[in-house]
Formats: sequence, C-alpha cells, structure tokens
Amino acid sequence: MKILFDQGTPAPLRQYLAGHSVDTAYERGWSELRNGDLLTEAGNNGYDLLITTDQNIRYQQNLTGKRLGILVLRSTSWPRIQQRIGDVQEVVDGMRPGDYREVPI
Repeated sequence: MKILFDQGTPAPLRQYLAGHSVDTAYERGWSELRNGDLLTEAGNNGYDLLITTDQNIRYQQNLTGKRLGILVLRSTSWPRIQQRIGDVQEVVDGMRPGDYREVPI
C-alpha cells in the first residue's frame, strides 16, 4: 500500500509499516498544502492511505466518494502512539479504498 503521512504524523511510525511504501507530505513538498489540496494531490499521485493526526479532517472535508483511505491517529505524541503500534498496524493492514478509521491513543 502507498501511504502518505500528514504533517503531524510522527515519522518514526514508518519503520513499523513494513511492506508498505511510506512518504511524508514534507518529503513530497506538500507541507504547505491545506487538507483539501493535500487529499487531492495524494489521490492524484496514487496514494492509497493518508495517515493524519488532524481529528477534524472528517468534518472539514467531504470524504464521500474518495478512493483515498484516511486513518486518524488521535495523538501526535510518538511515545503514546508507539504504545499502540500493534493497533495501528492492524488498522493499516485492514484499510480498503475510501475507508475512514480512527485509532484512539
């Protein structure tokens, strides 16, 4: 699966997503894009999943009909996310096009 990390997603998470191709918005030069534009760019560039910590994305964007899956981590704290790494991996591996999921951290 081709995964894009939004700005707040801790980069160390990528090492726990073996078998997936992971880029960050920063690496792609998209760190200044607002959520709607970021979703469009990600979809246009073949990403399957956006991992974000923006808990309001569901309310700010119309996600209906999007092929891009969205996973919201409900914390930006890497130590807290790391404690739930198994849950994150399980959700990522189970994501399908257009899915929206949240992992409470």
